[in-house]
Amino acid sequence: MFFQKPFSRLAAAALLGGALLASSAQAQQLPAPRDTSFTVRSAFLKEKKYHPNISIAQPPLPPTVQAAYNLTYCTLGTHNLQLDVFYPKAKRKKGYPAVLFIHGGGWRSGDRSNHIPMAQQLAAKGYVTVTAEYRLSTEALYPAAVYDLKAAIRWLRANAKQYPIDTTKIAVWGFSAGGQLAALVGTTNGDKQLEGSACTTNHSSSVQAIVDVDGTLAFLHPESSDYTVSDKPTASKDWFGASQTEKPELWQQAAGLNHVTPQTPPIVFINSSIDRMHAGREDMIKKLDTYRIYHETHTFPDTPHTFPLFNPWFEPTLKYTADFLDKVFQVKR
Repeated sequence: MFFQKPFSRLAAAALLGGALLASSAQAQQLPAPRDTSFTVRSAFLKEKKYHPNISIAQPPLPPTVQAAYNLTYCTLGTHNLQLDVFYPKAKRKKGYPAVLFIHGGGWRSGDRSNHIPMAQQLAAKGYVTVTAEYRLSTEALYPAAVYDLKAAIRWLRANAKQYPIDTTKIAVWGFSAGGQLAALVGTTNGDKQLEGSACTTNHSSSVQAIVDVDGTLAFLHPESSDYTVSDKPTASKDWFGASQTEKPELWQQAAGLNHVTPQTPPIVFINSSIDRMHAGREDMIKKLDTYRIYHETHTFPDTPHTFPLFNPWFEPTLKYTADFLDKVFQVKR
């Protein structure tokens, strides 16, 4: 009897601790609650004050395009990572070039649906386009998002007959944080450190063109808002899980600027008038020129960062994208 009460407390504590660990493990396998701090609607309401003539770009699905929604490209724990595919109805024996769209939102918010309008309109121009989700910082830290997007590219190649895709012509298109990811994914073809080991690993994740829409090329760069170390929380710190001084190697690794080689694919920079959103661009252009890699730069004057989501910038952004890809992939209309 003397040991009964202490024993009961220990047993209860052990049972409670086990339950908490089990609950924690289960929580880690589930998708994180959606962070809605960035949406197209909220961005519109913010910018409408300064640009009263803008409107949300919402063109209808072109009649020449068919769609497949909510397809799982990779399952991690109980999280089914999904994508949407838009492709021409017209048959083509050799397939169409493909473009993976990557949304922004500071690596913690945003949604793949943000770029469905752009993906649908580009599909009408003879491309298979895909809008894919990826794990955000609320669920998994860097480089999980990179692993996911490379898995999505491998999925495209694995399903090339169904949609149909010319697997020798795949591009990445990204806006904001998605632009940073597009540049990183595109400059790290064949880099095993950033490949990941889950889902469709018997296919290549290499891409042949990059469209970076207002995405940073470097974090620890004088033009970047992350260059000055601060105690305040930032989207970048949340994504890396550490400050610039704690793990500078991660911040450097995630910079597309640091991966440019003679094998880097052609790239187009489509930018707003906010310089810090494309930090490192001029340095990257110098490297591209050294290796004679084709590139284009298009900057819209007096534009908000979220310009590709709104009229009047939606159509010219689409045109810059299509013209660049047509040239790189030698598409004839």
